[in-house]
Amino acid sequence: MSLKSLSRTELREGLSRRESDDHKGVYGHCLVVAGSRGMAGAAILAVRAALRSGAGLVTAAVASGVLPVVAGAVPSAMTLGLPEDSAGAFRPDGVERLKQYAKERRVTAFAVGPGVSTRPVAARFVLHLLSGLNLPAVVDADALNILAQEPEGAAQMLKARGRPCILTPHPAEMSRLLKTAKAEGEPSRVKAVERLSREWGCVALLKGHRTLVSSGSRTVVNLTGGAALAKAGSGDVLTGLILGLWTQALASGRVEGDLAFKSAALGAWLHGCAGDLAEQDLTAWAATSSDLIDFLPQAFKSL
Repeated sequence: MSLKSLSRTELREGLSRRESDDHKGVYGHCLVVAGSRGMAGAAILAVRAALRSGAGLVTAAVASGVLPVVAGAVPSAMTLGLPEDSAGAFRPDGVERLKQYAKERRVTAFAVGPGVSTRPVAARFVLHLLSGLNLPAVVDADALNILAQEPEGAAQMLKARGRPCILTPHPAEMSRLLKTAKAEGEPSRVKAVERLSREWGCVALLKGHRTLVSSGSRTVVNLTGGAALAKAGSGDVLTGLILGLWTQALASGRVEGDLAFKSAALGAWLHGCAGDLAEQDLTAWAATSSDLIDFLPQAFKSL
């Protein structure tokens, strides 16, 4: 099976043009819902990546107990503390606060999943959020595993939202979502990502060596990225990066076509390129997920 990768010219079509008289509102407001007790780092990585993507405004919505840590780590972002249970996990009553905030602050799109945990109370929070916050959404990490635990109706719920979603599973999360064995080899991986996209009505991105991005009718392979990405937190960086790129495309009106597909493909390329640059400078052993964010400016330049 031979898959096409996007050229740099095609990838640049997903970038929102910058004009000298623009203001931050042109580039949208993205909301990162992430980070519970013990996993504040996931929120920090995703938020830092969203900021590096060029989004106009970024808010980190986190469990209230980790708010001081996140706020201190990402001073360029706004923060919103949400109710938590005794274990520091999100509570469902935080969804109404998020919906109100999104309306008041004109949020463009949101991401949910990194570091939210899969505790039952957090699972109810995630399901209420996805069904109740009617905005484009990037769904990753714990949020994917929560959806996979639903006996039925999760795919229908996402389709019923009426707003686009980007799902970004790694191979194990993909197998849980589809309730199949882990896909091995490119033909099986292609079938899996296309099936997820069609059945869940979303753009699907299957992480791993030669990351795949599919809209169901169109599937491309990403050729950037190597061993430096095989570190905890790399996926959180990708989530924030895709969210930020998508937010700009949605808010600016300067990108045409399937914005979710273009943002996911562009995010995968930039993420992998940053990993390649980090590996060249720091080695595959020493590069960390936070280093990826520091190499994003060079990745943008190389595009």
